[in-house]
Amino acid sequence: MKAILTTEYGLPLAVLKMRQVAAPEPSDAEVLVKLFASSVNPLDDFAIRGPLFFVPKLGRLLKPTHKIAGADYAGIIESVGRDIKRFRPGDAVFGASFMGKGQGGFAEYVCAREDGLAPKPINLSFEQAAAVPVAAITALQGLRDHGRVQPGQNVLIDGASGGVGTFAIQIAKSFGANVTAVCSTRNMDRARAIGADHVIDYIRDNFTQSGLRYDLILGANAHHSIFDYRRALSENGTFVLVGGGLARMLQAMSLKPLLSLIGNKKTRFFIAKINAADLLVLKDLLEAGRIVPVIDRQYPLDEVAEAIRYRGEGHAKGKVVISIRPHQEIQANL
Repeated sequence: MKAILTTEYGLPLAVLKMRQVAAPEPSDAEVLVKLFASSVNPLDDFAIRGPLFFVPKLGRLLKPTHKIAGADYAGIIESVGRDIKRFRPGDAVFGASFMGKGQGGFAEYVCAREDGLAPKPINLSFEQAAAVPVAAITALQGLRDHGRVQPGQNVLIDGASGGVGTFAIQIAKSFGANVTAVCSTRNMDRARAIGADHVIDYIRDNFTQSGLRYDLILGANAHHSIFDYRRALSENGTFVLVGGGLARMLQAMSLKPLLSLIGNKKTRFFIAKINAADLLVLKDLLEAGRIVPVIDRQYPLDEVAEAIRYRGEGHAKGKVVISIRPHQEIQANL
């Protein structure tokens, strides 16, 4: 099969190479999925740059753990292991894994476990379905499980134009929240179109200094300090950090124990857990039209490195998707 291999840790354009490799073989507890599409996530960039990406010379001494990156995917099940109960060959599925066996979605086939898959929503293309798993589950778990979102709450999404942010706007609305989206000028109309009640242009206005207070803030692309976010919270509000770079994550993790002792405002940081139950929740929302994937650009498999570079610039309006097979082959399987 064709696959994009990480030959060594480093910048995607330098270390990602298209290669012919043996197709993986599923274990008794796995299915083999013929992939039609994948999508790009920050997780993929970290897997390619390596755990010591901030010290490139030292990082190059390590060998890549995951030869094939790509957490998200959608396709058709080719074969199943003997322990598989929920799926059979021919089923159209979407899902994600954190690259078990060193194999991910930037390839023509992948082995996956049942708990990371769900039936593909019938109203979505394979490309649309591949845009969903990691970003939408992150938004869902951030709002529902860690933010405890409730109907009528004032919820702010900082970084509302990216993959997580576009899903977060729609998921928060599905819970009955009053949603404020923070994004750049060029993305304001799109934020309104997918359900935001209010939109703040971060280029012109700093919401942390406006005097307005929010019950829940989801930092999908957090650029302010944790103290700024806490200032913008209501008395019992919650700040949930899901993205914004290593510095913000380290700050949240290091200060969380101290801040938990001060007042009733809460700070949460988490890593999403892929599971079939939440994929099914998303499937229902997608088929009901309550959430819709926002796709910025599509790239062929041999341009994965360029797709990752583009997403990493931070200007993607929604998700960046990888089309793995020719368009006519994808259409024939819809």
